Amino acid sequence: MNFTNFDLDQVFGMGQETNPLLMLVWILPVIIFVLYGQRIQLYVTSNEIKKAIRKLDGFKIETHDELFKYMRAALNPETDPTVTITKFLDYFTMMPVDMDPAGIVAKVKHTVRLREDYTRQHIRSLAPQMDDSELSRAQTLIEIVSSLQMIHKTVNHMFLTAKKQNNYPLIVPLQMALPFIMEQAESMKDAIPAFRLGQPVGDGIGPMVVGRMMLRCAKEDIVPHTVLARDEFEGRRLLLLKARGPAPAVGRPADALRTIIESGQPVHAIIMVDAALKMEGEDSASVAHGFGAAIGGIGTERFEIEEIALEKKIPILSIVIKESVREAITLMTKDIADSADGVRRQVYDMIRENTEAGQVVLVIGVGNTVGVSQ
Repeated sequence: MNFTNFDLDQVFGMGQETNPLLMLVWILPVIIFVLYGQRIQLYVTSNEIKKAIRKLDGFKIETHDELFKYMRAALNPETDPTVTITKFLDYFTMMPVDMDPAGIVAKVKHTVRLREDYTRQHIRSLAPQMDDSELSRAQTLIEIVSSLQMIHKTVNHMFLTAKKQNNYPLIVPLQMALPFIMEQAESMKDAIPAFRLGQPVGDGIGPMVVGRMMLRCAKEDIVPHTVLARDEFEGRRLLLLKARGPAPAVGRPADALRTIIESGQPVHAIIMVDAALKMEGEDSASVAHGFGAAIGGIGTERFEIEEIALEKKIPILSIVIKESVREAITLMTKDIADSADGVRRQVYDMIRENTEAGQVVLVIGVGNTVGVSQ
């Protein structure tokens, strides 16, 4: 084939003998895209989002079935829990007014604790014979199913609103966020079996590290859902704190710290061990050291820990284990579990390097302690 005689005018039909039909073939698509381009883009994007919504609806139905199956079989409730549990799934929490931020943390904490206590009370009313571990497991499953239901409702609402108005720019933010939304939703759906069976999840690596440190120590319940143990290391006194396992719980480390301080017990350093979301390209189970309170959630626990540390001039050091969103809430991988002993040694190194003999160090294992005892 000879490309030396390539004539651009001939290709576009722009020669002296221009073909009107050929010109129409080139010009017509331009006109269509100018007039209807946004609508075409909306149609193509809508098909992608429809597939995601159908997938989310499947997640919702599947997790509903798992929840009701667990409630009937494992808890053996005295009455059919379907109606009561369905009401729980539609509950919402109104955050306090924050126009005047003074005192907002205490208000948020009160609201969240009220919801937790109310849910636990009403789940127990369905099966009074259940123990605290089963109660926490049922409560966690309800939270997961409720979150998936809310994700489905939100995505569907945004999609239908944009479609109703034929507004492509309105649907663009949803299209951009959809991969992250679906990753979160799929992770939550896959987390159901681990929580239902009481197996450790990736977020439990912090409690696992501290739990191993307190294995040979006596434990005491210092505040609800939280245990404390005392140990010694090279002349330092260690206070080891984690949520009480193996029930799914994150504990109340801020309340525990306040109780320790108010008892007159000096604390010279706080070390927090937690899971952290890794960036793309980082290795799972890689470990990083830092400063400040390593704890997620809505922020109330972190705020209170920082307030107490500031008041008492206590340095806060942190060790985090990097994980993906999926790894954090699904069954703990072998790589993350195998990192526990190495992280424990790093905690002892941090104690040795940053404190002196005779000082007291509080080590907090932060995270969901499902399947992790002490």
